[in-house]
Amino acid sequence: MKVSARNVLKGQVIQVQEGAVNAEVSLKLSGGEQLVAVVTLESVRNLPIAVGKEAIALIKAPWVMLMTESDDIRLSARNCLKGKVLSVNDGAVNSEVVIELAGGSNVYSIVTRDAVSELGLKPGVSATAVIKASHIILAVPA
Repeated sequence: MKVSARNVLKGQVIQVQEGAVNAEVSLKLSGGEQLVAVVTLESVRNLPIAVGKEAIALIKAPWVMLMTESDDIRLSARNCLKGKVLSVNDGAVNSEVVIELAGGSNVYSIVTRDAVSELGLKPGVSATAVIKASHIILAVPA
């Protein structure tokens, strides 16, 4: 599968909670981290997504927010993945920041150069990737 999304995270479905229109799908990534996606019930049925099956989370890098010093804050975003900055690639306006999670997966984020400076992002710095559940697209192996 070739996609333009920088984040392609494989996991196992550990929970599907159906609602009236959407469902929350929880994935356990290879490193043990959990990721929650909100998708339509139609998608859950068409793919099909079920507990115990493999699924792939696709997340565009601009949809990944970053924060540091996150111990004293609570967010409405369902996914807060802690890791360390692996690299920072500066562009003219934006930078690509790669966060390595404890389990070894990499999460890519596109943020402004100002944000990189304000957050003090550089290799080795602890950071949290913040991803809204509704910004995750799910796929399943064919």
